[in-house]
Amino acid sequence: MVTVGAVSGAAGDRPRVRTASAAARDDDCPPDRQGGHKGGGLAGERGGLARETRPRDRADLGHDQAVALLTDLSRTLRDRFGTSDEGRLDATLRRAKRVTVPVRFHVVHSGRKGKLSKAAVRRQISTLNAAYSGKRGGADTRIRFRLASYDHTNKASWFRNPHKYESPMKKRLRKGGRGTLNIFTAEVGTDVLGFSTFPQRYRSNPRMDGVVVDYRSLPGGPLTSFDRGYTAVHETGHWLGLLHTFEGGCVPPGDGVSDTPYESDPAQGCPEYRDTCLQSGDDPVHNFMDYAHDACMTEFTAGQGRRIRAAWAAYRSR
Repeated sequence: MVTVGAVSGAAGDRPRVRTASAAARDDDCPPDRQGGHKGGGLAGERGGLARETRPRDRADLGHDQAVALLTDLSRTLRDRFGTSDEGRLDATLRRAKRVTVPVRFHVVHSGRKGKLSKAAVRRQISTLNAAYSGKRGGADTRIRFRLASYDHTNKASWFRNPHKYESPMKKRLRKGGRGTLNIFTAEVGTDVLGFSTFPQRYRSNPRMDGVVVDYRSLPGGPLTSFDRGYTAVHETGHWLGLLHTFEGGCVPPGDGVSDTPYESDPAQGCPEYRDTCLQSGDDPVHNFMDYAHDACMTEFTAGQGRRIRAAWAAYRSR
């Protein structure tokens, strides 16, 4: 039996996918939207835009890693509830109230650089709630977020290199149990904007649980095309159990969610339409778990909502 313990790099990053003309654009969808076709390559390449090399994303899992995560979820649901049928389980869990997740927000900074105000933090929490409640479009996942605490840590080394110092930073600052979302802001980088742990990892390494995002990606931040707070929305999706919509390309099981159609590769920029796999359905290019620009991310699906609630029941509700 393959278990999640065998999965290496059980964390996710949201890379900032840049094009050659990105500096000349504002945050709105670019006018040269990329079309799509069956079995096509990268949207940016189809549109004639040169894509820079994307850093390795720890959430771009290999096929066996994705299967291991999904298998672990199914087994855990069967062990706890007697079924791995997420629809059937959701019908039972739907009687419960919606889940409100307490958020411990840790602002790591270097002097004045990166020292976010509480107002900025509150705007990020509001953005999470709008995205997960369906106010931007799509389904209401029935997940809400409540700011439980907010603190500052002035430590230049952690701020400048949160990848290298992830362990001591989280072990010092992280608070709460399996159902508490810890968000850390620092200078993650302008290529990779954030990273997160999956819920399956909590039982083996609870001190490392949490989400890290670049402080400049919060609502109103200075990162062109990534300044609406959706990096935290995307990384929190991983923390809640979602895989990328393009997971595995056109090869089953993909992300394991039935209503996010297969797509061969991540969305670049702001495509209006793509259909890159032979399976039915257009690419979910506006989904928060894809890589589109913030202005073009609008939704979670009903199936993703069920997956989040199933993963919560399996890993974070106890």
